[in-house]
Amino acid sequence: MNANNPFIALAFEIPFERIMATELEPAFDELLERAEERLLAIEGLTSPLTFSSVMMALQDATLELEQAMTIVGHLESVNSSPELRQAYNAIQPKVAEFFAAIPLRDGLWKVIRAYSETDDAKSIDPIEQRYLHKTLDDFRRHGADLDESHKQELRKLVSELAKLSAEFSQNVVAATAEFSLHLETKDELKGLPASVLGMLAQEAANRKLSGYVLSLQSPVVTAVLRYADSAALRETIYRTFSTRAAQSNAPLIEKMLLLRQAQAKLLGYADFSDFVSEDRMAKTGTQARHFVEDLRARIWPFFEKENQELEDFAKSLADFEQPIEPWDLEYLAERWRRSHYDFDGDQLRSFFALDKVFSGMFEVAHRLYGITVRANDTLPVWHSEVRSFDILDEQGSKLASFYADLFPRPEKRDGAWMNSFVTGGPLGRGSARSEQHSEERFRPHLALMCANLSRPVGDAPALLTHREVQTMFHEFGHLLHHCLSRVPVRELAGTNVAWDFVELPSQIMENWCWQRQALDTFARHYQSDETIDAALYEKMIQARNYRAANAALRQLCFATLDLDLHQRYALNPTHDVLVYARSVMQEFTPAALPTDYAMLAGFGHLFSSPVGYAAGYYSYKWAEVLDADAFSRFQNEGIFNRDTGMAFRRAVLEKGNSKDPADLFADFMGRAPSLDALLKREGLSA
Repeated sequence: MNANNPFIALAFEIPFERIMATELEPAFDELLERAEERLLAIEGLTSPLTFSSVMMALQDATLELEQAMTIVGHLESVNSSPELRQAYNAIQPKVAEFFAAIPLRDGLWKVIRAYSETDDAKSIDPIEQRYLHKTLDDFRRHGADLDESHKQELRKLVSELAKLSAEFSQNVVAATAEFSLHLETKDELKGLPASVLGMLAQEAANRKLSGYVLSLQSPVVTAVLRYADSAALRETIYRTFSTRAAQSNAPLIEKMLLLRQAQAKLLGYADFSDFVSEDRMAKTGTQARHFVEDLRARIWPFFEKENQELEDFAKSLADFEQPIEPWDLEYLAERWRRSHYDFDGDQLRSFFALDKVFSGMFEVAHRLYGITVRANDTLPVWHSEVRSFDILDEQGSKLASFYADLFPRPEKRDGAWMNSFVTGGPLGRGSARSEQHSEERFRPHLALMCANLSRPVGDAPALLTHREVQTMFHEFGHLLHHCLSRVPVRELAGTNVAWDFVELPSQIMENWCWQRQALDTFARHYQSDETIDAALYEKMIQARNYRAANAALRQLCFATLDLDLHQRYALNPTHDVLVYARSVMQEFTPAALPTDYAMLAGFGHLFSSPVGYAAGYYSYKWAEVLDADAFSRFQNEGIFNRDTGMAFRRAVLEKGNSKDPADLFADFMGRAPSLDALLKREGLSA
């Protein structure tokens, strides 16, 4: 082993510049050996067994391996290359199989069960008790009680799922990167705002071309479908985007669904949704479906009304040819909104310069949670565009550092996300027994947030859409959930919470993007420094809930498709999966979908991970219920009320998974969540 291999003895500062694809396999072979040795040491323990010797040793046994795998997976998402992809594909199945095999180790299972019956286990504090009981449940849920032949079968299933999910994600990145449309003149680009034209011209210049270049990156696709007058251009972008990786990923999706169903059945569950839901707030796949269907029924009359209004509007346009096609929906909606509210969302771009958005976001967090965010230019980064920051408490101590990688690149996957590199723990390391752990000093956390925002054009700064601003606040909410964690057990810290609770800290942050008092801290014209004038702000608020039912049904469409795939299709796959998905989605789409529509082939939330949001996409709407309800307390007590902010920090952001999420919500609100606040906020209540 090369002593200089960056994956051996990783520190807080990750040496990204020294990571070489050729060193991955030998590094991971050694890390796997180390983890194996630590697990064998636990299996060899004899009495007396303690929380430290069993449970803390268990979570530490794979720490190096987990961190290294997170770093490699991250680099594969943001700086992919053929060499890195090959190395990643070689190590991922081995690592996935190793982790899947941990609950299947008889010796380890015997030691954990033996410890659970000791007097020491009965005396540990509530957080330690939760970790012990969740570990026992997780081992059982993942096959600890299976016989050896079924354990071997499970290992193979999990390894194959890891391999297929990596291939799925790589196919989407490749299909996105390989498309470009070069236009010499802007004749076909009529309707696009000047800011978008500048972005497309900049991309052409970057490629040493004249004219304009369109890609399948989110800012481009969104702008074309919303603003381009040319139906032919909208159709080209729509069809190309919605058929990305269709041929390569359709067979992978079918295999993954069958493997997930086989995994669930092997573990004693009716389907994959029951398997993943058991450890979430919904508890069962049936309950998740009831939630989705109940919300759909409440919103459906508003959905039909909105679609009839749009159809009537389209008929009134002399320059629009019927019938309405799916690539017309966003375009017509934007024209109707401009006509009805005299509001063009692109007017807001000039008020959302990226640096000011960041400053405002940090100021919101400071007012609410008493933290300060400052730039840190000393951390090694993986790309020259990446920025880094520190988060400090009120006494000036560092709570965390984080990276921000914000612009699209050909080698970077689409979308926006947050992830963690390091989860800090109490200094001096000990048990979680102290009830004062929130007052103890913790080692800093390290995290990242990624997005694909509108790039700077010419001499102007990066000017964001309001939707992109919300995306930034959303991911920063996830990041705060990790960086403010004060849970002494790493496995229960930060965002390691139930999947249908994890979006609460992120989605609640989006609310401040709509509040005048918050906007005035950062929404300032990049040239004049003026705030958004009262008339424009009023139009923005009036237009907020325009086609809110369609937006809600879009999310419920994805949730329904997700549940249908895992509760129905996987049990009886009698149709081509893309045809099946199209038929489900057609119910929620007020225009006929093309016969080659294949959005599913690029649906990374469901298939770029062995689990991810699979059978859990409903979590977004579930968390919206939580966030709208929780934000109502801020509205009642003041959106910058420090006491309310600190109450949310103490009850939710610091607590990770140290308590049941329903209890954490009740700790903040004093009651269980209600649907009413969400429906009222979106104008969808009778």
